[in-house]
Amino acid sequence: MELGAKLRDMRQQKDLTQEELADRCELTKGYISQLENDLTSPSIATLGDILNALGSNLSDFFHEEAEEKIVFSEEEYIDKQSEGMLFSWLIPNAQKNMMEPVRVTLEAGASTQPDFPHEGEEFGYVIEGRITIVRNGKTVTARKGDSFYFSAGKEHYIVNRGKSRARFLWVSTPPNF
Repeated sequence: MELGAKLRDMRQQKDLTQEELADRCELTKGYISQLENDLTSPSIATLGDILNALGSNLSDFFHEEAEEKIVFSEEEYIDKQSEGMLFSWLIPNAQKNMMEPVRVTLEAGASTQPDFPHEGEEFGYVIEGRITIVRNGKTVTARKGDSFYFSAGKEHYIVNRGKSRARFLWVSTPPNF
């Protein structure tokens, strides 16, 4: 952490000169300049006084939030293949999130495993081919460009009854895959 640069940014955000900050902390302008240029290091007590004058504290000053990852590349996807089906988890560790998006590829005649009733909702978008959604024994077909959405409170699964492969995006909330 660049202590001096962070202190300078905080001072400038408060629209204070080095001299004004020094006066508030009973320090010299030269000492503030040395701190901001990382030429000296303050004691914990002095740093606490400076942060107090800037409307902050030691805890907040040293707390750094981890940068949230927003974009994930195909190399980061996690694939699981079995019996004519490929599941690609698009967001690593998505089970800790509110939603879990998966790209599913079903070869002709393949189906997902039955998903037993659970709380939450399911959403999907057909990228390629045609799929049949089986929910509580009833079926409905979705083709390329169609989307689907349903409550997950009844047993459900998806089957490819066509002659070519089907691909779709499937999002479950809460994570369930």
